Formats: sequence, C-alpha cells, structure tokens
Amino acid sequence: MTTKKQKTSATHKLLERISGKRLTLGNLLLAIREGEEMTQVEFAKLLGISNRYLCDLEHARRFASPSAAEEYAKKLGYSSQQFVRLCLQDLMEREGIHFIVDVKAA
Repeated sequence: MTTKKQKTSATHKLLERISGKRLTLGNLLLAIREGEEMTQVEFAKLLGISNRYLCDLEHARRFASPSAAEEYAKKLGYSSQQFVRLCLQDLMEREGIHFIVDVKAA
C-alpha cells in the first residue's frame, strides 16, 4: 500500500511539473479531453454536462461535487477514488484549508 501511495504521489508531482500547474480535477478533465482529441462540446456531452460548465471546471471557476466527480470517473473509465480525491482537494484549497486529502474505499 505504501508503494502505491508513493507512486501516486510521484505521478502527481510529475504531472504537475510537466503541466506547470497544480493537479486539479479540472486540469485532469482538460488533459483527458485533449488526449482524446475531443472538443468541449463532445466531452461535455459524454459527461452529461453543458459545455459552459465543463469550461468552468477546466478553468477552476466552478467545482464539481464528490458525487459528480465519481460519476465522471465512471463515465470515462478512470479511478473514482482519484477523481473524488482531486475534487475534495480542490474544495479544501478553495476554502483556504491547506491539508492533503487522501481517499480510501470503505
């Protein structure tokens, strides 16, 4: 388990270094969308949200709920745990609470 956490942390740090930005749910959605070479309209339709809302998520003007983050992960075939963790981390940062969020399945 420790190895997995270290790998995840190392992966996040690498992604942050490459992108020059802190890894957020919005940044992750943007990276996935661009990697799939999809427009915001196409990607928003896949997620079941408006393209305006997707744009706001990608640019940190709005934040998803944990349940929405889990839904997005399932629709995209990614880890729900990581999407929810990023969502909660974003919400904590927005409130000025500087803790590192760790999420484990119940």
